Amino acid sequence: MKLERLTSDGPRDVLRALRHAVLGAGPAVALGGDAVLPTEVAAGTAAVITTSGSTGVPKSVAIGRNALIASAFATSARIGEGAWLLAVPATYVAGVQVLVRALVNGREPAMLTGPFRPEPFAAAALGMASHENGIRVPTYTSLVPAQLQRLLDAAEDDSDVARALRSFEAILVGGQALAPALRERAQTAGARIVRTYGSTETCGGCVYDGRALDGVKVAIVDGEVRISGPTLADGYVGDPDRTAELFPVDADGARWYRTGDGGDLADGVLRVTGRLDNVIVSGGVNVSLDRVEAAVRGIPGLESAVVIPVDDERWGQGSAVIAPHGPGLDEGRTLDLVRTEVAAVIGPVARPARLVLIDAVPLLASGKPDRAALRARFGSAKN
Repeated sequence: MKLERLTSDGPRDVLRALRHAVLGAGPAVALGGDAVLPTEVAAGTAAVITTSGSTGVPKSVAIGRNALIASAFATSARIGEGAWLLAVPATYVAGVQVLVRALVNGREPAMLTGPFRPEPFAAAALGMASHENGIRVPTYTSLVPAQLQRLLDAAEDDSDVARALRSFEAILVGGQALAPALRERAQTAGARIVRTYGSTETCGGCVYDGRALDGVKVAIVDGEVRISGPTLADGYVGDPDRTAELFPVDADGARWYRTGDGGDLADGVLRVTGRLDNVIVSGGVNVSLDRVEAAVRGIPGLESAVVIPVDDERWGQGSAVIAPHGPGLDEGRTLDLVRTEVAAVIGPVARPARLVLIDAVPLLASGKPDRAALRARFGSAKN
């Protein structure tokens, strides 16, 4: 099958290409990144999404049309059908899935263009209201936590933003862990939040509020979250070894994706504890920086903080908290609070060594924190 790269990353151009690739007989579409890709891919491929993610390691993931459609139908079965607003980049898997859900539901999506801002989001959301046979059509959107926080901040002074948040039947929030304090703010504001978990390799979110979508299976193998089902990608373009390593086939012939995340299952509910490779050894003790970050983000004013590894002359490795300036935050007093909270939740050995307040946390185009940039600026030998 022919693979074509779009000359534009505009949402309408992506929508047009996906319409042909997913619902028609058009070529597969290459989205994101600037990786060198072949001109031909396996039959049935709808999209090849290249992303460097938060670690800076590029990967080109081939996704079949059947996987995209299965994911869209599973989402509709879980949260309902309706109209979708695209508020995340169209070239990332979350944006692709918003567009595919709209296509499968037979409705044109509303779209935001340009940098994300609360005011245009509110205008687009409130302009979506429509009815069929006298019944209101439910509306949905997908956000990353940083976008949700901006909307909640704006909603405190802008009634239109507040109404927009309340207007959605469900707001999917994924891409990274959602701080409990942020979710509580959203619930207080009347927003109906659904936490999603997944990756490009699983067609985006495939676990909603801890429970797998219909047809999706979740297992924990040696502490690692693994996912199986019809939403899995075909693998990595031009990298058969990586594909074989991360998409193993079990003795029963079932194909799984190794997420690289730690987690546990209790009564069918998945709890993700963080990246297995995002661990430091401090004083001979393994410390999960994702657990540290989760504890830090539970502190008011630090909901968007990022925790990175740093060198430590005494303990070998330590961690630093990077957060945007905010009311009441002080590098000295707030660090004491952070260390006390982390010690109480995880243990004294996990206490961060530093707190650095900056104007804004750098973000990737996907809306996730640019951890590679923060490590280059503040991490390792830069402590």
